[in-house]
Amino acid sequence: MKAVVSIIMGSASDMPIMKNAAEFLNSMEIPFEINALSAHRTPEMVEDFATNARANGIKVIIAGAGGAAHLPGVVAAFTTIPVIGVPCRSSISIDGWDSILSILQMPPGIPVATVGLDGALNAGILAAQILATDNEDIHSKVHSYKENLKQKIVKANKDLASHEYHFRVQ
Repeated sequence: MKAVVSIIMGSASDMPIMKNAAEFLNSMEIPFEINALSAHRTPEMVEDFATNARANGIKVIIAGAGGAAHLPGVVAAFTTIPVIGVPCRSSISIDGWDSILSILQMPPGIPVATVGLDGALNAGILAAQILATDNEDIHSKVHSYKENLKQKIVKANKDLASHEYHFRVQ
């Protein structure tokens, strides 16, 4: 089995957030790898990773970072593989806004798909949807996942209807 998605993060402290992407990909049976790479502390390793990702079979990169959050953009500068950025809250973060804007505001030609703050689950879902464009098995699993989300709301409405209030209009 060879990884097709790479989950990277600026440091291991981002793992509590990034594990949501890993858990989703695992549930979809999509092979992935996880590594810590720092755009500031290990820039040579980031460049080596990004330049060789396609040759190593990676089709989508999920990059999470907090604070200045340069990792997703630096990776995107070195590869043509889709990069999904996950802005992460961190101890050095300005309530997450610095991370969001660092990933979101990329210059023309270096796109990074950006999910919401601490949105690693959505990054995992988006990675699966990208892979599903030419993989019927993954497409079917993602479709089932989304159908299940719909059923949860249908059930929630039935549950809410069972709450009786004197002035509730139904």
